[in-house]
Order: sequence, then structure tokens, then C-alpha cells
Amino acid sequence: MSDTDAVVEVKAGKLEGAREGELYVFRGVPYAAPPVGELRWLSPQPVKAWDGVRPAREFGPIAPQNPMVGAVILQEEQPQDEDCLYLNIWTPGLDDARRPVMVWVHGGAFIIGSGSEAMYRGGNLAAYGDVVLVTINYRLGALGFMNLDVITDGKIPATGDEGLLDQVAALAWVRENIAAFGGDPGNITVFGESAGGMSIGCLLAMPAARGKFEKAILESGAANTVSDLAEAADMSRKYLDVLGLESDDVEKLRALPWKQLLKAQQVLGDELQKTEHRITPFQPVVDGGVIPDIPITAIQNGSGRDVSVLAGTNLEEWKLFAIMEPGFSKMDESGMYARLNAIMPGEYVEGIAAAYRAAMEARGEPATPPAILTAIQTDIMFRMPVINLVEAQRENGQAAYNYLFTWKSPVMGGALGACHALEIGFVFGQFDDTFCGTGPEVEKLSRCMQDAWLAFVRTGDPSTDTIGRWPEYGKMRSTMLLGRECRVEDAPYEGERSVWDTFDMVFTKPI
Repeated sequence: MSDTDAVVEVKAGKLEGAREGELYVFRGVPYAAPPVGELRWLSPQPVKAWDGVRPAREFGPIAPQNPMVGAVILQEEQPQDEDCLYLNIWTPGLDDARRPVMVWVHGGAFIIGSGSEAMYRGGNLAAYGDVVLVTINYRLGALGFMNLDVITDGKIPATGDEGLLDQVAALAWVRENIAAFGGDPGNITVFGESAGGMSIGCLLAMPAARGKFEKAILESGAANTVSDLAEAADMSRKYLDVLGLESDDVEKLRALPWKQLLKAQQVLGDELQKTEHRITPFQPVVDGGVIPDIPITAIQNGSGRDVSVLAGTNLEEWKLFAIMEPGFSKMDESGMYARLNAIMPGEYVEGIAAAYRAAMEARGEPATPPAILTAIQTDIMFRMPVINLVEAQRENGQAAYNYLFTWKSPVMGGALGACHALEIGFVFGQFDDTFCGTGPEVEKLSRCMQDAWLAFVRTGDPSTDTIGRWPEYGKMRSTMLLGRECRVEDAPYEGERSVWDTFDMVFTKPI
């Protein structure tokens, strides 16, 4: 086919992509103006129109980010720049077929990642499912999630949610332009993992995102990871201290090269990792405007009642993070209790640890301090927030489906287990042999998951011939277990889940 077969006209001008096998691919498509110069730390602005035909064959620069130790499966070397607001499209046809649209929001603790990572490339999901697949970049770290409005008295009106507003701008671009790529602007599903899932949890609570998508798939992330204004302002002050700036040094701050901003972010992040066992200084902010309330509270009050949700977690999420921490495997009881006291109200620590120990021992599993802490960290950061979200949707009369991914990675003799991020390759049909494994069982699980995700995207129900009937979560807590065999189980790991019913806790802990 000739180049002219892959030319599409969007609102801002013409784009030239490429025909690759059975798909048309458009890379590096700008969805907003470059957030540079005076636009740094501001809400995304509309992309300016261009004359002629703009090439869309190469991925755009990714958001500035530091390498993260141990995150080799989540991060790769790609050109970086503040001018990073680009998206990528894989579509089976430039026609009027009105295919379902899937928009992927990448994870990475709000400090790393991009829409052009190898695991999301290739369009296997788009080709197999006859859907239009979109992946996006958004601003990260200090440039995307730092509130400066409070400490600069509004001179830099950054809410700390600019990265989320980038996602909203990308969704608005998709809604406005995707019909030209064979997509249905009235059937958009936003899906994402980890910080991507947590972003979607925020989108469900944001007035600016309302009406931008019909369905949501949240993998290992929900409506829990946010800061309040006081916490966000305190972190911004610490960041300025690292830079050696005062809160009124507005012009100096705006003029700093982004590489210098990254260095300061690394210094602050390293310090927080030592003192608070957290990876990132910055995350979405409940500012009272962009995010009016704690997201899970807003969702419980009905902010997402028009959106069908499929959400779940991996059985042993925290094993990926534990393996990055020297000495974690040798942690004793006192070390475990010290860590638990740092992440939850102290009066509940002993009871929760005892409940987890009893449940694990009843299943014949090792109940060592590292194992107990891994299970609790998995649930407090990932599983319980997801269940809270699913239950909120259930109570608001909206379709909500839950899964638990149990497939174990063969890496390091199985030490990673069913860890964080492992399911991504199965969803995209682009799994890493070392990380995910190989063979008929891997391919079968991937096909079952792809079929379920695609069925949900098309109909709002993930039931398929390959995976069987997938009931709503409902009062029975029906959960699809995704592993060597896919089956429904009511209230799995109830011994651990039920202990969180004993007290109210707003899950706003940092990553």
C-alpha cells in the first residue's frame, strides 16, 4: 500500500501513519500543546493546527523521568522531553466501522512509564479483537503531580493533578477524533495498571472526566492513592529545599532545565525511600477543585455511577517490590511490626497481623514475617482499594466485576509469584517469555483474558465462551480467578479481606 492509504484528517490537520500488517499505526500524535515555557505546570492547552501532512510514524518523546532501580520490566531507554503529550493509535481500518475504543493509561508510580513501552506495542490486542487501541503519555513526577498553588500563593497555579488533566485531554481528543480511525466515540473504555489504574480511580471522581468514557478496567490500582492539600504542600516545600529555592522564587523555578528538576526529584525520592519506604514524592492531590473529594468517597457518592467497571489485582503484588528491598527476606517480627505501624493506625496492627497469620497457616502457607508483611502490603495498597471501588459501584447499582490473577512468574525460581505487573503481557498478548513463561498454558490464559477484556469492552459483560460465565461481584463477592484454570470463586481469601471490615480506613497511602 502507498503512504496515502494511511493519511487521516483530524481537527488539527492531516496525519500520515503507516500500514503494518493488518493494522494502520499512528505514532507520536499530539493531543495537546507542548507543556513547556510558560505552559509548564499549567493545565494542558489545545494542540495548534498545522499545515500540510504531519508524519505520525515515530513515537514522540516520553515524559521526563529517572530510572527506577529494579523496574527493568516497566522502563526502557526512550527519548525524553517536556514536550511529551503524545498518543499512539493501532486500528484495523480507517473506515466507518465504529469499533470499540480502548485507551491505555500506563503505570509507573506516577514517576516512570510511557505509552510507547515495548509491552504495549504491536497492536496484538487491536488486531485480535478488531478494536482501536490508543496508548498515551502524560506528565509525571514533579512536572505532573506537584501542587505549587499553595506555596506560591497562586503564582504557579499547579494543582498537582496536571498529569490527570493530561489524561482527560487525551480522552477528549479521542472522543473528538477517533471516528476518523474507525473507532466509535460513543464506546470508549479506559484501562490501565498500577498508577494507571489509580489514575482511572481519580478520573471516576473528577468532574472534568465525566462523560469522557463509558467503561473502565482497573488492573492493580483503584481510587486510593492521593495526597491531601497539606501533605502535597509539605512535599513541595521539601522539593524546593532540595533545589535551594524559596516559595517566591517563581521565575527561577520556571526557568530551571527539566533535567535539574529530575535530579532534585531523585534526591527527594531517595530520602523518602529511606525514611518512609515510599517510592515517589508525588501523586494526585485532592485539591478541592480538579479532585473535589477523596476519590473513593466521591465514587461511593455516585460520581462513577454511569461507568461499568472491571477491576482486580494480582495475588502477590508486593513480591515485586519486596525483591527490590535489601534485607526484606530476613525481616523479623519486630521489623514487620515496625513497618506495619508506619502504614496503618497502630491500634489495629496486632489484630490484622494475627488474622493474616491464621489465614495463611490454615491454607498451609508459610507465615513468616516477610510473607505476612508482603500479603498485608499487597492488600492495603492494591486489593482492598480495588474491592472498595467494586463494592461502591455495586451499591450504586452499576455493573462491577472483580478478578484475582494467580498465575506465577517463573523468574528466580518462582520467587516473584503472582506479582505486580505480571498480568499486563497476558492482556496485550505480548508476554515476555522470561517474566510470564511460555507454552500452551500461557497462551491459553492470555487468550482467556483478552477475550474477557474485549467482551467487556463490547458489551459491558466479560463472560465469554473461553472463560465461561463471569458473574457480577454482587453480595456473594463473586471473583474470577485467572490462573492455570479460570474459575469463579465466591469470597476468595475471605479470612484476610474480612479483617478490614473491623475499622474504617481511607486508603490514601503513598506508593
